Amino acid sequence: MDLKLFDTHCHIQFAQFDADRDAVLARMVEKKMGAVVVGTDLASSQVAVELARQHDFLWVSVGLHPTDSHGGVFDEDAFAELAKDPKVVAIGECGLDYFRIAEADKERAKKTQTDILRPQIELSIKVKKPMMIHCRDAHEDLLPMVEQYKRENSDGLQVIMHFFTGTAELARKCLALGCYLSFPGPITFTDMYDESIIATPMDKILSETDSPFAAPAEHRGRRNEPAYVEEVVTKLALLRKVSQEEMSAQVVANAKKVFGI
Repeated sequence: MDLKLFDTHCHIQFAQFDADRDAVLARMVEKKMGAVVVGTDLASSQVAVELARQHDFLWVSVGLHPTDSHGGVFDEDAFAELAKDPKVVAIGECGLDYFRIAEADKERAKKTQTDILRPQIELSIKVKKPMMIHCRDAHEDLLPMVEQYKRENSDGLQVIMHFFTGTAELARKCLALGCYLSFPGPITFTDMYDESIIATPMDKILSETDSPFAAPAEHRGRRNEPAYVEEVVTKLALLRKVSQEEMSAQVVANAKKVFGI
């Protein structure tokens, strides 16, 4: 498939697109782009698969988000069955998120998130599909877990760090574990992440929108959509001192490699 752009992480199955989803998809076709539609729980993962089955430029990641844990219940059998679908190319959005944990509830919440993350890591290893990791204010716990699983499993574990907006130092720690770093819209309106992008090897860079959230500069404050990933690639190209075409081709090649498409 001759793709010109790739959105590693979007949620176009969400209700924010119900009124004009066909138009959003048409703009993706016009851009000759591919995308991974990401589930945050079982229901949204199932809807993502149904949507991707209708479009050859869409693929899916299925998983349970750390803050959508529904009381800490991860339906291993249901997700394992869903992961068999050929349209499913990753496990997630899963991970750890300590950003909004109340101090009084900290230990319980951390345990709940860890308890729903571990079976998803194990599913990723079992089905040999990469993990789509969400991590916020929790890298000190998450990265050692990744390292342990990679060390203990000869089949390996491939990780994509979704919405990477960390420091260059954190980028290097993730890269040392073989992670891909997926850069979102906010890189277009701040220079806070420039050093991280420059520190990331070209073959480990991915682009994403996380739409409908976090629109890039030109659309800031409005609903995001996959076609806007082009603005992310423009900023990546500027920082890496390559042409737009070269950066786009590199990101597409990286996405095809990590997702096996």
